Amino acid sequence: MSAVDFGRRVLVLRRGGVAVRLEWRSIVVCAALAIVLVGMAVLALMTGSYQLSPEQVISALAGDETGLVHEIVVEWRLPRVTAAVVFGAALGVSGAVFQSLMRNPLASPDVIGFSSGSYTGALIVILVVGGSYLEVAAGALLGGMATALVVYLLAYRRGVQGFRLIIVGIGVSAMLVSVNTWLILKAELEQAMSAAAWGAGSLNGVSWGQVVIGGICIAVLLVLAAMLSRPMRQMELGDDAAASQGVRISPTRLGLIVVGVALTATVTAASGPIAFISLVAPQIARRLARTAGITLAPAAFVGALLCLTADYIAQHVAPTPLPVGIITVMLGGGYLGYLLFTEARKRL
Repeated sequence: MSAVDFGRRVLVLRRGGVAVRLEWRSIVVCAALAIVLVGMAVLALMTGSYQLSPEQVISALAGDETGLVHEIVVEWRLPRVTAAVVFGAALGVSGAVFQSLMRNPLASPDVIGFSSGSYTGALIVILVVGGSYLEVAAGALLGGMATALVVYLLAYRRGVQGFRLIIVGIGVSAMLVSVNTWLILKAELEQAMSAAAWGAGSLNGVSWGQVVIGGICIAVLLVLAAMLSRPMRQMELGDDAAASQGVRISPTRLGLIVVGVALTATVTAASGPIAFISLVAPQIARRLARTAGITLAPAAFVGALLCLTADYIAQHVAPTPLPVGIITVMLGGGYLGYLLFTEARKRL
């Protein structure tokens, strides 16, 4: 039997009775993004009020430095850089999942309200209960899932169309923003100031404990997302076409929604809502890899690079240090306007 010509160079990995097809361009794009990401991470570890050389940073990471240099690199700067990479990758994959499910570039957790719902759940735990990181993460997950359920039910009319769900999600998100503002205004002054700063999306207070716990949760969720990536791509062809190929539509869709919301909730619990990375990263990745649909690995690398770069700009390029969420809003707001304009034109 002759080999199948996919029209693109592919790498096929076979083990047992399972074959995985990887496109060479996606592999090259991920490798190039990984190299740029490592360079950006070294630059972030070098830069600050106490400037370091690349040799000092590499030596500290290798464990050859002691004293002040080791303290600055490993204890002060590395948790923030690691958080930016891990959280950015999680947001990129979350956005890719929802954009693939809805088959719409506007479908991301921050646009359709899931991020706002996670923020509401986390705020309630912080202001009312005053819980730990795990309790805040649980509140963010419950808030995001409840919002997803409400948006789904309000958008349901003989099925759910992607654009209708997005419009309903934008409305629910606006309502939740008002609820979040009310919660902050009713809180004690010190709590309100802390919650407002955290709500802008900031990596300032991220510790190694949060990075480790959040990283473990995100790693598990990324594995689940990878396991669901094949049926996710098949569902881009339509539910009927996917079902004819043996995909169980309802369980797969539910699993993808839970994974996507959980990724957003884990990041929100640690750093607050970092906006627009979920929206922008999958589309940039799709254009770089030139794939027909949304792919998870390039979206993860682009999300990590965007988050790390935005945090570097917020800390070292802006006139005064800013929360990373302010930079992502500035960069992503114009892109959201462009998407809204182009999607509206398609329906005229």
